[in-house]
Amino acid sequence: MTTYYKVLSADGTSPYQKVKWHLPENGKPGKWMPYVKDTLRECEHGYHVLRADQLRDWIVSEALFEVETKGVVVDFGDKCACHQARLVRRVEQWNGRNLRLFAADCAEHVLPIFEKAHPNDKRPREAIVVARRYASGEATDQELDAAWDAARDAAWDAAGAAAWATVGDATWATARDAARDAAWAAARATAWATVGDATWATVGAAARAAEYKWQSERLRQYLGIGPSEESENPCP
Repeated sequence: MTTYYKVLSADGTSPYQKVKWHLPENGKPGKWMPYVKDTLRECEHGYHVLRADQLRDWIVSEALFEVETKGVVVDFGDKCACHQARLVRRVEQWNGRNLRLFAADCAEHVLPIFEKAHPNDKRPREAIVVARRYASGEATDQELDAAWDAARDAAWDAAGAAAWATVGDATWATARDAARDAAWAAARATAWATVGDATWATVGAAARAAEYKWQSERLRQYLGIGPSEESENPCP
């Protein structure tokens, strides 16, 4: 059985449509949202929910909730939709510490790309170290700001930009940007090293997809979501 999730603000508001969901209270699920009678259409009709393997693409707010659905669930590839849903519980592992550590992991995974091109520039590596220390409460806001300034000046490519993102202010945006930049860094490096720009669409896209998969697995580790909750037909 597939478990579904919803990314919302802490008060239950959806980040784009600004729909207010009913929050779980006293260990009980929130109220069911009104039933949508229309045919489910992406970004038009229905409640958007996510499988575990889709979460990496939707780090768009500070809270994650497990969701219960009713009726048919339609898969649109990067998200799903249903006629009715309710919030079951908040996933507490989706928090500032874990999201920043996830960002640091994403940036570090492609750091060799940057350091191969700029072997004497340690600013991205130092930013990642500060990001991890900050996530654990061992670095100050001033240290984070200093690392941000230094890494910004070293963000010459996607790998450097991924490291810069780790020391940003909003942790969910930090995780989103670091994952995105890291995936692009992997794609570009693989395409250029293998066959050049001419076949970017095939080689680069494959490398980016592989990085997405790695990131998705790492994010699930932080959230305590095992492979058993993954869809049998994950999106490409």
